[in-house]
Amino acid sequence: MPKNTGVRAARTSANRARMLAAARELFTARGYTATTMKAIAEEAGMAVQTLYFTFATKRAILTELLDVEIAGDTEPIATLDRPWFTEAVNAPAAEQIRLQVAAAGAILGRVTPLLEAVRSAAATDPELAELWRTNIAQRHTVQLRLSEALAAKTALRAGIDPERAADIALAVLAPETYHLLVHERGWTSQDWQDWATDALTRQLLP
Repeated sequence: MPKNTGVRAARTSANRARMLAAARELFTARGYTATTMKAIAEEAGMAVQTLYFTFATKRAILTELLDVEIAGDTEPIATLDRPWFTEAVNAPAAEQIRLQVAAAGAILGRVTPLLEAVRSAAATDPELAELWRTNIAQRHTVQLRLSEALAAKTALRAGIDPERAADIALAVLAPETYHLLVHERGWTSQDWQDWATDALTRQLLP
């Protein structure tokens, strides 16, 4: 690849990261609805035309930002193909729960403020309501796959099947719960992780 092409690609990537960082700051501080494309461009130190050329819409920025925050990087790798997921499903039952809670804690530590902005705006913005429902469905899919893996290793608690186990994990590992305990009640991330591991172990294992 010619040197100039590499330099341009690096600059484009850096500018994109600046725009996303600016959007994250404003979405979490002001809320999604109150944040304009002009404000994001100004926060990023970019021309608003450049922002529109890169993302086209505010929702496109939010969607990509959520993907990056959940993944922790910009690699196009689905959650179910991530190393932490593979490690969890291959671990013994109790260790699987510990690993999936640890992974959820790392993800929620990054994404909870942004998801709070989405959840708040969803009440009055149909597009954000759809995005919020999609996020819940995606989280449930991950938990269902983990619950199925858990059930394949050990009998679950009496009366619990993988579908119900996924629902329980979805509630315990919800961003709303993390936000309440960590951001509102002052728990540390480790406090939350210890509680969530204990809760899922008691609820799911016999």
